[in-house]
Amino acid sequence: MNTDGNVLASSITRKRRLVMPASADSPIKPQVKKIDGLSIRYAESEPREVSAILLSPWPESLYTFEQMWSRLAEHAHLVAIDLPGFGHSQRRDDLLKSSTMGEFVAHAVEAFELARPHAVGPDIGTSTLLFTAANHPGLLRSVTVGNGTAAVPIQIGSVLKDAVDAPNLDALRQIDPHQGVDSVLAFVEHYKLPEHVHQDFLDSYEGDRFAESIRFVRSYQDELPTLRDLLPDIQTPVQIITGDHDPGVLPVNGQYLHERLPHNKHDHLDAGHFAWADAADDYARLLIDWWNGGYERV
Repeated sequence: MNTDGNVLASSITRKRRLVMPASADSPIKPQVKKIDGLSIRYAESEPREVSAILLSPWPESLYTFEQMWSRLAEHAHLVAIDLPGFGHSQRRDDLLKSSTMGEFVAHAVEAFELARPHAVGPDIGTSTLLFTAANHPGLLRSVTVGNGTAAVPIQIGSVLKDAVDAPNLDALRQIDPHQGVDSVLAFVEHYKLPEHVHQDFLDSYEGDRFAESIRFVRSYQDELPTLRDLLPDIQTPVQIITGDHDPGVLPVNGQYLHERLPHNKHDHLDAGHFAWADAADDYARLLIDWWNGGYERV
């Protein structure tokens, strides 16, 4: 299988880059753990009785949770990870689709010895975590998803649709990765990314990493029909948080899940795609209410 050559060719430099915190003032302190033979960047908070695993969205990294970190850490032991091929975690090409990434998450839960954690996965984490919940009943205490592609037929805006429908990645490989990342981050409406967070996002997709990460969303055509058939049987409680004017992943994706998942709660925020950034206070409140018993009432 293909692996990220930059990681293998310069492991010492790469490891230093993975571990180094982007800011001494940040509550997030990145570390590296080997999972399934891959170097996975993660951060965790102090132990608590209940745990939560947080999956970074695309094209961001675990620093996307910085705004909410201290507040969420009062309620759960947090483990945030950059999924393989995203953020600063090593890539393996067979994991760049929802179903196999869902299996990886199950392995990560085991590797961190988390006992029935809550799981949070906006954006690409949506289909990933739903596959995890479908194929590993009882592994996760609950799942929070949203602003992620799920509907069949695919319901996405024109910018993302161009990437999904492109005949191959050749044109995308010609894009400067910094410009590619910033073209997506342009949809952040109100939150001004701290410089260390913005730089970490840019560094996460250097070289071919931005173009190759798009393989994940390009796999939706094949993956989502399979997920559609699994949704009615998922017994894990699911919280769906939807930015109500997302121009990239259209809000109908949240409604699609709400109509098909047997145990779910659908919350709407006055936000676009990056609801977790632009409405972080409300997003954190919804998560905390859900963790503190909301998941048991659906």
